[in-house]
Amino acid sequence: MKIELVAIIVDDYGEAIEFFVGVLGFDLVEDSPSLTNDGRPKRWVVVRPPGAETGILLARADGERQAKAVGNQVAGRVGFFLRVDDFDAAYRRMVAAGVEFVTSPRSEPYGQVAVFLDIAGNRWDLLGPA
Repeated sequence: MKIELVAIIVDDYGEAIEFFVGVLGFDLVEDSPSLTNDGRPKRWVVVRPPGAETGILLARADGERQAKAVGNQVAGRVGFFLRVDDFDAAYRRMVAAGVEFVTSPRSEPYGQVAVFLDIAGNRWDLLGPA
């Protein structure tokens, strides 16, 4: 058993792809036309960190309820965790690319950590080795 995908609700496919692929360095695994359950066009967009098994489905908000969830998928908590081998290099690259960090890097028993916001405003932990 494994988790294959998690969904992040976004406002715009293109901006989300640019952030996850262009800024974070994820791979664009799939970008295919699809349909909503009631037959309206949408896209099936999956990104994944290089070498990872679990991907992220970038789901464009459909309707008012979903639009309200953009950037607040986990009620303001950190809900996503990106582990990197070289924390300092990843942090510097992300800052240079304009990623908004809401905490400064710190050391914890489980490793280095700094909280950043994705394109939608969701909170992520950037995690490095202890």
